Amino acid sequence: MTRIAFLGLGAMGQRMAAHLVEQHELTVYNRTPSRAQKLVELGATLAETPAEAVREAQVVISMVTDDAASEQLWLANDQSAIHGLRQGALVIESSTVTPGWIARLGERITARGARLIDAPVAGSTPQAEARQLAILVGGDAQDLERARPVLSEMGSTILHVGELTHGAILKLVVNALFASQVALMAELLQAVEGAGLDPDKILGMLSKMPVTSPAAAGAANLMLAADHAPRFPVNLVSKDLGYARELGTMPVVAAAHARFESARREGLGEQNISVVHVLKP
Repeated sequence: MTRIAFLGLGAMGQRMAAHLVEQHELTVYNRTPSRAQKLVELGATLAETPAEAVREAQVVISMVTDDAASEQLWLANDQSAIHGLRQGALVIESSTVTPGWIARLGERITARGARLIDAPVAGSTPQAEARQLAILVGGDAQDLERARPVLSEMGSTILHVGELTHGAILKLVVNALFASQVALMAELLQAVEGAGLDPDKILGMLSKMPVTSPAAAGAANLMLAADHAPRFPVNLVSKDLGYARELGTMPVVAAAHARFESARREGLGEQNISVVHVLKP
């Protein structure tokens, strides 16, 4: 049994932490404490501050929205997690954040005598519930091996991308690739329907061709079913595409980003990525 602290209990964090409480001594923290209720009922301990949550933890996992939320959690004040972190602890930052923030956080954690790996996840809430996440790890190989038993309880695929920050970079690439495909698929389905073709029939044909990824086909099925319940909300898609564009000049990603920004401005930010299909061409 490992003493684990889990910081951030959004849609993904709750599901990931639920797998850990089964086998480990789990302490949780969330800015909105009510989100921890189910985990507390399962046996987790709720901490009042990030520093309290991590004080006895051997492994700390963070899963929050963005750079700003991660910085608030770790460094904002004397109740932030960095001040409770014990020497020798292993920190797993699973949030989708920028490589620049990971590098900065790594410096602070190393100065505390602890270790950091960046380990964002590919997959959404269904994969989190089924322990089928792909976990993209940047950091020292020995630190990964130490983290592997815990990571394996949350995901089915663990990829060692390279040194610290490399996991964060690959996660932004993955999300940019997916979002760009979804934005294009939305346009193409609108186009075939405008030309008088049956979009369901065309999608069925496209899905049999190697040019259509399973992820794009899955999103397209949600579009045609008008099922936009949040799995990967537009607000997060747009945030991730903005981060991805910091990696270099990417006009295609920029165009996809503009589409999701349009959806956000139209009040669709809390809906699923598939809702881009309702935008006018």
